[in-house]
Amino acid sequence: MATFTRQEFYQQLLQGCVIPTAQQGIEQIWLLLLVCLACRLLWRLPLPGYAKHLSTVVGGFYVLHHFFQLHMVWVVLLSLLCYLVLFLCRHSAHRGDFLSITILIYLLMGEMHMVDTVTWHKMRGTAIFGPWGRFRSYLQAVESRALSLPWLRKVTRSLLLSLMCLLVSTCVAPYLFSYFVPLYGYRQLRKSKRKARGLALRWLRAYESALSFHFSNYFVGFLSEATATLAGAGFSEEKDNLKWDLTVSRPLNIELPRSMVEIVTNWNLPMSSWLNSYVFRNSLQLGTFSAIIVTYAASALLHGLSFHLAAVLLSLGFITYVEHVLRKRLSTILDACLLSRRCPPSCPHRYNTNLWVRLLNLLFGMLAVFHLAYLGSLFDIDAEDTLEEQGYSMSYTIYKWSELSWASHWVTFGCWVFYRLLG
Repeated sequence: MATFTRQEFYQQLLQGCVIPTAQQGIEQIWLLLLVCLACRLLWRLPLPGYAKHLSTVVGGFYVLHHFFQLHMVWVVLLSLLCYLVLFLCRHSAHRGDFLSITILIYLLMGEMHMVDTVTWHKMRGTAIFGPWGRFRSYLQAVESRALSLPWLRKVTRSLLLSLMCLLVSTCVAPYLFSYFVPLYGYRQLRKSKRKARGLALRWLRAYESALSFHFSNYFVGFLSEATATLAGAGFSEEKDNLKWDLTVSRPLNIELPRSMVEIVTNWNLPMSSWLNSYVFRNSLQLGTFSAIIVTYAASALLHGLSFHLAAVLLSLGFITYVEHVLRKRLSTILDACLLSRRCPPSCPHRYNTNLWVRLLNLLFGMLAVFHLAYLGSLFDIDAEDTLEEQGYSMSYTIYKWSELSWASHWVTFGCWVFYRLLG
């Protein structure tokens, strides 16, 4: 097995990973960017409304065919079904319920191999998530605001951040502790990964896998910001002030978190807002705990019938609930700013910026990073491509968490017991 000096490793990383990954990323997305820009410029023309909407349909079909070829028919079929249900139920007060049932049945049929597994997993995100924006936002984009320097800066920034996150996910995170922060103690990359059997090394590998998965999510988030803004969506208006401020995820709030609640909120802001508005609030009548579990169960269903994703999301539900009630109880007992979310400036707590309050919040933040590493260990960067494409099995999930002694679940249980003891 060949070994590398640090300089040789950086040269190999640049030539063998960074440059090819950046080139492949640009090759994959340039057409999508071009179509979004074309729509933006077309909408600036004095065309009738139907012509602008037709250009959106044509551009969308073209992009779908580019990425999915003939498999785009499954996305188109879902769209037509949704339109048909909305048309037939246009006078019904329960049209939202009928639409939800239709989509759920369609997704379950897709998961049960109406489409082959690999193809379905590639296109499922498109079929399920869509833009996660209001129809009003699309109409505002079609009306088209003037091209401006802030608009161009937002597009450029989001696109550059997207490519940077792709490089970190692919070329940096897999070697974080073997070369960039050399804690493994040996230089043979693959050999070091095989020998990472000690508990500490297993946790380092878990953190690497989690970090790689996180930055792949940021890549998609920033890219969606870039494409939406490029097409003319993703702005807010306050009086006469126009801001191009679409935000999908906040990486710093995830990698340096205050709490698990902050993490799940900032992971995907549009989706989090949708789940909060349409699932969590409507489930609060069942109680806070039940509403949280129902929300994460709905998120798991939207992500597909995947055991490992369901296990991660439902575990997140329990973890965030226990953290929330524990910190709320401690905040009341100690009269301090220890809640999962930051207190406002006018906070009534007696203690807010004291050193011990900051240390306790830092401790909870470190605990959140610990949970992230544990949950992210399932998205193993060393897993075979076929395993990722077809989905991780139940046995794989159990094996990965048992390697870490089910530590996160035990810690969550311990926190719950402590919360109950506090009365």
